[in-house]
Amino acid sequence: MNINASNRRTFINRFAKIGTTGIIASGHFPYFADASREAPSERLRFGAIGVGGRGAGIANHARRLSELVAICDLDTQRINRVNQSLAQGKAQGYQDYRKIIDRKDIDFVTIGTTDHWHTRIAIQAMQAGKDVYCEKPLTLTIEEGKQICKVTKETGRIFQVGTQQRSADRFLTAIAIIREGRIGKIKKITCNIGSSPRGGPFEKSTPPSHLDWNMWLGQAPVVDYIKERCHYQYRWWYEYSGGKMTDWGAHHVDIAQWALDQNGVGQGVQSLLPLVGEHPIPLKSGMPTKDNYYNTSHNFHIKCIFAGKTEMHIVSKSEQGNGIFFEGANGDLFVSRGKLSGSAVNELEENPLTSNAIKAVYKGKTNYNHMENFFACMKDRTDPISDVYTHHNAMTTCHLANISIRLGRKINWNSRTEEIVDDSEANQWQSREQRKGFETSG
Repeated sequence: MNINASNRRTFINRFAKIGTTGIIASGHFPYFADASREAPSERLRFGAIGVGGRGAGIANHARRLSELVAICDLDTQRINRVNQSLAQGKAQGYQDYRKIIDRKDIDFVTIGTTDHWHTRIAIQAMQAGKDVYCEKPLTLTIEEGKQICKVTKETGRIFQVGTQQRSADRFLTAIAIIREGRIGKIKKITCNIGSSPRGGPFEKSTPPSHLDWNMWLGQAPVVDYIKERCHYQYRWWYEYSGGKMTDWGAHHVDIAQWALDQNGVGQGVQSLLPLVGEHPIPLKSGMPTKDNYYNTSHNFHIKCIFAGKTEMHIVSKSEQGNGIFFEGANGDLFVSRGKLSGSAVNELEENPLTSNAIKAVYKGKTNYNHMENFFACMKDRTDPISDVYTHHNAMTTCHLANISIRLGRKINWNSRTEEIVDDSEANQWQSREQRKGFETSG
């Protein structure tokens, strides 16, 4: 047995004895106190793959609980910057993520790459025996979600998706209020996720020397370098992401379906109708007709139907602003990152939630912190609060919404067979042609 691996296993077992008692009261996680005092050979080690804004952020949270030993990014300037700021220059830097996955001394990885790279890296990491924390949206297509769920089951790895709203007080309280029936049966939900920007025409140029552009493109078609295709702006190109539908839909649609208890196997959306679906440039058969403009939908309104004819509307703007508005038989409830309001909220002071209401929503655990929850689940080998299965279900709604917008028609979905009903053209959009050598199946 590898000595380092044995020591780290001892570390995990010792943490198991500590447990999670008192985390809320103390305001911190036990690893914060213990990790800095452990000998390097006894601490969990991780590699950060993709260290832009969000990638660096999740790596920073993880390194407070473990040791950052490897950093990968296709932009070498990011590697050097994050290595100095988070690892005092001691981590090994790579441009090829496979070199991190191949290392036997790494216990888990964080993935903060562009969306179209998530699935391939995550699958290969799990197959190499590593647990995974991956930013949202986890997938580029519905088929990728199916692949990740399959490999997660096969490998038994722990996988936390970076939908941090699942660990936020306001959203947990909102779901607990709904679960206790305080606004009655949900009749309608409106998820305001904002609009994608318009932009273009953009200038084509030579890729910078510090960026591996061919590798960055990955499974996507080879195109000339455009600065606005890369880094943060990649979100507004269908080739690499799904616009606001997947960027913010991964948050708000997920919470809405969680509140409806419609994120399980065989559950989920039944039909989607695009009431509005506008793009910055014309589409032909769902494909952009120009290659130097942002192309994701900037103005949309999708009507989704769930069991019991409950409606969920995904919109780019609404009266309430960014957030989720629940309309119930006995009252309304609005929740966002900065606000929780409604008659049921006003009544909490005199009629508080039952003592275990939020704990029950949070899978019986009490460490309401997203990264800490991931570490606790690596310890007890249970699914974290944002597991791949529920996330795949919510992302299926978002991907179907984009398909319906791009094709301009209603879509009926069979959640048990995971097929679009009686529409072979639309069904083909569950996956995409992938460039040879970059297939997500690895």
